[in-house]
Amino acid sequence: MNDLGQRARAASRHMARANSGAKNRALAAIAAALRSHRSAILDANRQDMDKARTNGLESALLDRLELTGERFDGMVEGLEQVIGLADPIGAISDMSYRPSGIQVGKMRVPLGVIGIIYESRPNVTIDAASLCLKSGNAAILRGGSEAINSNQAIAECLRIGLREAGLPEDAVQVIETTDRAAVGELISHPEYVDVIVPRGGKGLIERISRDARVPVIKHLDGNCHVYIDIDADHDKAIAIAINAKTHRYGTCNTMETLLIHQAVATQLLPKLADQYREAGVELRGCAQSRALVADMKEATEADWREEYLAPILAVKIVADLDEAMDHISAYSSGHTESIVSENWSNARRFLAEVDSSSVMINASTRFADGFEYGLGAEIGISTDRIHARGPVGLEGLTSQKWIVFGDGQIRG
Repeated sequence: MNDLGQRARAASRHMARANSGAKNRALAAIAAALRSHRSAILDANRQDMDKARTNGLESALLDRLELTGERFDGMVEGLEQVIGLADPIGAISDMSYRPSGIQVGKMRVPLGVIGIIYESRPNVTIDAASLCLKSGNAAILRGGSEAINSNQAIAECLRIGLREAGLPEDAVQVIETTDRAAVGELISHPEYVDVIVPRGGKGLIERISRDARVPVIKHLDGNCHVYIDIDADHDKAIAIAINAKTHRYGTCNTMETLLIHQAVATQLLPKLADQYREAGVELRGCAQSRALVADMKEATEADWREEYLAPILAVKIVADLDEAMDHISAYSSGHTESIVSENWSNARRFLAEVDSSSVMINASTRFADGFEYGLGAEIGISTDRIHARGPVGLEGLTSQKWIVFGDGQIRG
């Protein structure tokens, strides 16, 4: 791990001075290699899936692990979108003249070496690599043991692309060992690693946040809410509430709690319950909700805080917008919240007062994603309030330094 860190540090200096053309050539070559190695990568993923099923991996992680043909194509498409994004490195902003005659501004620069620790999702290998390369960083990637074959097959494509573009292969290193001690080493060396991004279950992220000696960009969980307002369009409300929960269960931007204004609950909740029932979703609700839906289970205090990552949904009827926002403030993980309303005053209040990394009006929480936001891909979601927040794309993997232009000025 020390050797790996030293090589990453050396590669980061090379990447910091690489021009946009070289970085884009590497990404294009990686995309071509992925396409030519498609069968091998999908075969490797099937090996991982077979082993994971044998080992009893839970369904949410199995869903994240699987690389279908459609997901593979989306992974490559995201990579190609990154090629088309503007290179942030070297961009100068906020230039102004000071009374002394000097000109002061800021220049965007790479963070350096980024360590990414993630579980299950092999597409993260490409998302992370492409964003780190385009933003002039070196990356050390440590995927979960359940995806080792998939990740190593993808890593070969990364090496091919970097080699063809004349960039150091050490710019992206995928750790080959499944030894968990490697994670402890990776997060303990600020001399080699500048920032850690953990992507995975709450236990992993809590451990990284607790033990890391380098800064961490993180979100612990995705307890996301949809609030159906008194002035909601009912067709929109039903479509959004169903999609936000049932589109995919094992993702951090899936709705886990549905809040409904008491004035529209009688009309909407039974209809929603029928559709959730057809989709196999278990409902757990407050007393008012259970009075409207006979087979709904009672929600406990723990349910309001839970990230289920499963076909389970907590439901609460609220008196008004203020109670909905109070509930979100008390229980949300700060990931994504959405209001369904045709009342622009209420919608704007929700937008301004709800303090999450993504806040939406009349849209499914499933849109809280770097690809959907036009970032090409994302390296993770941050619920921190400093530096990057929300889906972390190119700009989130950079910093700024002050620059000064002078003409011989000295300070008196």
